[in-house]
Amino acid sequence: MGEITEVKSFQGSLTELETRGSISQYTDEEYKRLRRKADRYLLPLMFFCHGLQAIDKASVGTQATFGLREDTGLVGQQFSWLTTVFYITYLCFEVPSVILLQRYSMGKLMSLYIVCWGLVVLCIGFAQNAVHLITLRALQGMFECTISPGLLLIVGSWYTTREHPSRALVFQSGYVGVGLLTDGIVYAIGTISYRVPGFQAWRYMSFFLGGITILAGVLAFFLLGTPSEVRWLSADEKKIANARILANNTGHDRTAVKEWKWEQVRECFLDLTVWIAGANAFLGSVPIGGLTAFSGILITSFGFTNLQMLILSIPKYVYTTLYFIVVGLVVSKKENLRMWVMIISNILPMAGFLTLSILPNEPQYKWVKWTGHLITAPFIIATYLAWSLVPSNVAGRTKRTVVSSVTFVMYCVGNMAGSQIFQDKDAPRYISGSTGCAVCLGIQMIFIFLWRVILVTRNRRRDKRMSDLGISEEDMAKAAWEMGEQDCTDRQNPYFRYAI
Repeated sequence: MGEITEVKSFQGSLTELETRGSISQYTDEEYKRLRRKADRYLLPLMFFCHGLQAIDKASVGTQATFGLREDTGLVGQQFSWLTTVFYITYLCFEVPSVILLQRYSMGKLMSLYIVCWGLVVLCIGFAQNAVHLITLRALQGMFECTISPGLLLIVGSWYTTREHPSRALVFQSGYVGVGLLTDGIVYAIGTISYRVPGFQAWRYMSFFLGGITILAGVLAFFLLGTPSEVRWLSADEKKIANARILANNTGHDRTAVKEWKWEQVRECFLDLTVWIAGANAFLGSVPIGGLTAFSGILITSFGFTNLQMLILSIPKYVYTTLYFIVVGLVVSKKENLRMWVMIISNILPMAGFLTLSILPNEPQYKWVKWTGHLITAPFIIATYLAWSLVPSNVAGRTKRTVVSSVTFVMYCVGNMAGSQIFQDKDAPRYISGSTGCAVCLGIQMIFIFLWRVILVTRNRRRDKRMSDLGISEEDMAKAAWEMGEQDCTDRQNPYFRYAI
């Protein structure tokens, strides 16, 4: 009865809301013009920055095939620890960093982090031993921890709920486009080692990747941020941008808000979907951690050279790009398909990992195993679309910050586990690692299905309650808008509806 009382009492504020004219103040054309401008300024930059983050993070896997392990004296599990320590510091600094992003200028702070991790990547080229590498990878994790949650927060501050998945997929597919560019230059650097004896190509790969990351950080300083921060919007355009996102019922976009609501924190840990989101992040990131470190090593173990490995990455990039485009079109054109797409996207990758586990590393199987590796690509969709559900389904600034932090903490833990289940003693086939990845994807599918059932049930209960009270769709939309602006959570706001 508590929620129904709140519904009745809140109807009195609708008149005040209409008087203020905050709902119908702007035309659809003005909203579309603002969205197109945001797309032009933000999407290419987010695509570039997120792509570089993925490439920089995984670069040690490629560098390992060009002598990084031998030149720095890495033995046993030390190479795996280069990925594990990255995610340990990512985990330790992710929560405070996300809080800083929410409290201070998001765009400026993110640009500083990008420049810093670019400097670290560049310095990896000077590493001489395991201590140098582990220290630098720890620093890299500390600075890279803001990019994914930060960009998702920016998407939530600019775009409507229906636009979240397609915009998030644009920047999350950045590693494909940026990978095509960087792998071409990395290939050229790698060829020098075949012509010049003693040339340590992996060092120059770090110099190149670190340099372009620093450039990206400088660009982000001038262009990246929420609508209230950026300089390329007029005062009127900032008002239009804020009015657009109020329709999400998740609140305003303003940063530098210091208030921390502990009741929203308590709500997080009593909400079963938050725990499922964390489990989903863990299960989906175990294969990410494994492939980040061992993708290049696995492909060369099939019988390909390190240069062939770089060339063979092109079909995977193309396949991934096409898959991302199809998914982006489907989830933006049809509502409530995100979670079904997440489940379906794990089927082929499970088969791919099992192929790597079952078949021996013999010449007659090398192309079959490469195909198995190729079809693992779509599993990342389940993680990326789950991230897009945070700005869509979590209302309340404090709650959204906590849920983002929980999700990315579990993402780190999963990556750490993924890098460690590929044991040096299992080389070159790494059967236990590949099998573990397949099992995680299967369990993840079950969790996603359960997650969807819970959200569908909540939506149906709220629809029934509104119908029983005789509240019109228009009044529901107005009330939801106002409660979102008052920083109510999705559980506190009876008008909120979950995207599925």
